[in-house]
Amino acid sequence: MSSLKAFRVSDGKATEIRGSSVALERHLQTLIEANMETMLGIRFLRSEYPTGRHRGRIDSLGLDENGTPVIVEYKRSLDQNVTNQALSYLSWLHDHHHEFESLVKERLGTEAAEAVDWSNPRLVCIAGDFTYHDTVAIEMIGRRIDLVSYQVFDDVLTLQLIASVAGTTSSARGKAPAPSRAASAASPKSVQQYLDESPQGLQDLYSDLDEVLLSHGDVQKETQLHYIAYRRFKNVATVRVQPRNRLLVVNLKLNPGTVELEEGFSRDVRGLGCVGIKDGVEVRIRSREDLARASDLIRRSVEAG
Repeated sequence: MSSLKAFRVSDGKATEIRGSSVALERHLQTLIEANMETMLGIRFLRSEYPTGRHRGRIDSLGLDENGTPVIVEYKRSLDQNVTNQALSYLSWLHDHHHEFESLVKERLGTEAAEAVDWSNPRLVCIAGDFTYHDTVAIEMIGRRIDLVSYQVFDDVLTLQLIASVAGTTSSARGKAPAPSRAASAASPKSVQQYLDESPQGLQDLYSDLDEVLLSHGDVQKETQLHYIAYRRFKNVATVRVQPRNRLLVVNLKLNPGTVELEEGFSRDVRGLGCVGIKDGVEVRIRSREDLARASDLIRRSVEAG
């Protein structure tokens, strides 16, 4: 299905570079695992993880930037049932919350383990190509799935998001059985609740912002507990709602050093430990005029993602 082409240009003449797959599936897996956060925005946890009675080994386990568990499966050429294989491993993930959190604690620390979001685990299937039927099938499955195709052009590896389904988010953020964390006794209010309780003018402003973000091609929208995430491979914007201040807080994946910051409108949030995109630029939107001012920054963040 991929129509991606690459050309080498010399003295004004273009010569096509033929794309290919890797020689061995393991080579693809090793390369992506070594660069998973850079390529996919996913923190790598473990390779070839055994699933016991589920009869197999998960190619890669990871945790994305929203704290969501991720299963990554690879096929060097056409899909070859990689999606079905990933779905079978999802049942293991649902049955082994504690084991997964222990792995996160071991690799990323206690804070990351306590923040794991079990509301909508994610599957990423990477293959040389997918069929039209693959893209239709994931729409019917109802799980959070990304289909990513790859091609190799000489020493360049390309990744292309072929299809993405947000899936169905459950209301529980922590462990699915009886919650054991102290915080679960008084669940925090969700961003959706804040949005629902907002004045109509702020809801309308959010609708305008939502339209702007989703107008950029393959940007996907996923509602988390504390923010609404907009992503391509990685988050390009996270949005929080503050009804009391009649304000939308938008974090963008931009280097603050490349932005002319304006007091009261935009600021550098590196090192502040904020919710959502942490190392970028925060924009505060109170009106359609502010949204218009932010449009170029939003475009730049999407293009960078």
